Amino acid sequence: MIKQLSGFPANTVAFECSGHVTRSDYDTVLKPAVEAALKDQKKLHLFYKIGADFSGIEPGAAWEDFAVGMTHYFNWERIAVVTDVDWIAHSISAFGFLMPAKVKVFKLAEEAAARDWIAA
Repeated sequence: MIKQLSGFPANTVAFECSGHVTRSDYDTVLKPAVEAALKDQKKLHLFYKIGADFSGIEPGAAWEDFAVGMTHYFNWERIAVVTDVDWIAHSISAFGFLMPAKVKVFKLAEEAAARDWIAA
């Protein structure tokens, strides 16, 4: 499940995922929020928290994640990923350099620092 978070600057879209993430989560929550933000902002910051109870992502959702990133490739300015899921943190660290945005991974205990960094 993905839910949109509030309390971030206008140029930031923020989400938290938990449990099992599906393609429907991307289609009904994440993609519409990104599209709406891009109507008012040229460059976006993304705050993405992966909760402690995250249990996986279905293949269709993984594809949608990739598609959203690539469709708006040059619209991302900063991306903060907050997670204790090692394989996700390692993947982002290994491939984050491919994004034109500044990408940083934070542990769940560092969420406040991630919020400060994404708002900078």
